[in-house]
Amino acid sequence: MAIAVAVRVRFFARLREQAGVEIEPRQMPPGSTLADVYDVSRRAHPALPEREGVRAALNQEFADWTIKVSDGDEVAFIPPVSGGAHRVGILFELTADPIDARRLEAAVAHAGAGAICTFTGVVRDNSRGHSVTELDYEAYTEMATAQMRKIGDEIAEQWPEARVAMAHRTGKLQIGDASVVVSVSCPHRAEAIAACKWGIDRLKETVPIWKKEHAADGTYWIEGDEAKQA
Repeated sequence: MAIAVAVRVRFFARLREQAGVEIEPRQMPPGSTLADVYDVSRRAHPALPEREGVRAALNQEFADWTIKVSDGDEVAFIPPVSGGAHRVGILFELTADPIDARRLEAAVAHAGAGAICTFTGVVRDNSRGHSVTELDYEAYTEMATAQMRKIGDEIAEQWPEARVAMAHRTGKLQIGDASVVVSVSCPHRAEAIAACKWGIDRLKETVPIWKKEHAADGTYWIEGDEAKQA
């Protein structure tokens, strides 16, 4: 008789609310795929959406739905997100504390850096026609920092002399708080500006961090293209 495969399933942000649970064990038949795990989860939690628009992760790496799971795997279901060889001075972190952009700039500064470009994302008081009062940021912490490091590797491939630092807030943020800072140093300004833009764009696309807006007329998860434009 085939032995069931035991996996640990995690739900994040909107999916966690729809499932009504954050973490649950699940027994799957041998040969089950990530798609199978999600389908079983949907039957257990009917409020979960169809797979379209949901991403799967296996052991803290994004994975195709057809990948088979093994005993002891961690499976995560993730809604659309709202993270080089030259490692000196590179910093990647999630923090519940206020972000000091000057600290990130100091981390990437060195004698050969002719330019440091820093992007700071700040909580504003309006979004998509709503009056925003505060924000909540949630992250898949272990995977988020790993994805940030991958972005650092991507930047190093394109701009070998770049040094990168990234920090993102989690928890409750007020209007005017810095939510994310990306700082990049390069020998020249054009490279620093291009690498910094690449870094924040990739962070918005790939790092599993979600934003919930609190507005006068309700609360809203900001995902996908809305998150990239925010």
